Amino acid sequence: MARICEVCDKRPQVGNLVSHANNRVKRWIYPNTHKIRFKVPGSSKGVTRGSVCTKCVKSGKIEKVV
Repeated sequence: MARICEVCDKRPQVGNLVSHANNRVKRWIYPNTHKIRFKVPGSSKGVTRGSVCTKCVKSGKIEKVV
């Protein structure tokens, strides 16, 4: 599953995991996405299904369809 938000296009980022001894190892930081049915307010599109980050759900950028 591609962990990309369909509303805000938030994607995985690469960062460093830093130990106490300051050793650095690459790691991935994934956005908190959920696969839900939603409708974008003000859009002519109907109900769609896809991955949306929880920040978009909380802020009201989408309308959740149950």
